[in-house]
Amino acid sequence: MFKDQPKGLIPAALSNMGERFGYYIMNAVLVLFLCSKFGLSEETSALVYSFFYAGIYLLSLVGGAIADRTQNYKGTIINGLIIMTLGYVILSIPILSTSDNISWLLPMTCFALFLIAFGNGLFKGNLQAIVGQLYDNPKYASKRDSGFQIFYVFINVGGLVAPFVAPMLRSWWLGVHSLAYNAKLPALCHEYLSVTDSMSNENLNNLYALITETGGNAAGDIQAFCAQYLDVFNTGIHYSFIASVCAMLLSLLIFVSVKKNLPTPGKKAKAEGVRISDEERRAMAKEIKQRMTALFAVLGVVIFFWFSFHQNGTSLSLFARDFV
Repeated sequence: MFKDQPKGLIPAALSNMGERFGYYIMNAVLVLFLCSKFGLSEETSALVYSFFYAGIYLLSLVGGAIADRTQNYKGTIINGLIIMTLGYVILSIPILSTSDNISWLLPMTCFALFLIAFGNGLFKGNLQAIVGQLYDNPKYASKRDSGFQIFYVFINVGGLVAPFVAPMLRSWWLGVHSLAYNAKLPALCHEYLSVTDSMSNENLNNLYALITETGGNAAGDIQAFCAQYLDVFNTGIHYSFIASVCAMLLSLLIFVSVKKNLPTPGKKAKAEGVRISDEERRAMAKEIKQRMTALFAVLGVVIFFWFSFHQNGTSLSLFARDFV
């Protein structure tokens, strides 16, 4: 499969793999992070996630339009990686969310997600366009299908490994502070800090039991423990975003180092002096209509796949948190 592939394929695939690795680290914990960091409800966190993913797909159109207009595909890809890196840098800053700073800290987090979505729009589709250009050379034309298979295998490798990083770093950081992971404790900590006097006896007893279970002292200062646990718990997740930053920088380094060897998509030369008869024009219009009908039929089916696929960051994450 790797034999006789163009030289630029593997570097482009490695660059994309690094970007996907960093991206899926964040994706694996985004909804749970919003809940544990800010005390948001599952519904609100899932709504933020939904807007974020809508932005990823819509801003891909913007990224393609920018590259087409400027004819600077490589520069657009580099800018996308830089913007995504900036978004991950903002997410990686471990600031404890409190009632005093949530009014600006949560919008800043949403702004970081916008940067990631916008950078992704500049990067992803345009890199794939360059990979496609590698196979416009008749020498490699027959290898196009296998080339894209290789390209997406690299993406899937990055996506497979990434989700293990965030939980590992979070649990490691909790262990450094002699604490243990418990999925239900952050929500109870947020509830205790916000409505101490009106917390139900059931939740209060659960809180005491989990404090003891995770290495705390239920007879001590509960408010101080809740603040400490949330700080340590979420700082561990922030460290996973640092891993995303490193992955973005590695992708940027790979792409910049090989960009001279990659093709530059360009506009096709305008055909001049070619006359088309009315009959040929009608035949072309009919063919275009048939192709567009087929395209929208495929899109209509694919929508349901992505509906299901993107439950991995919402419904499946919440299910795993509560039942696994």
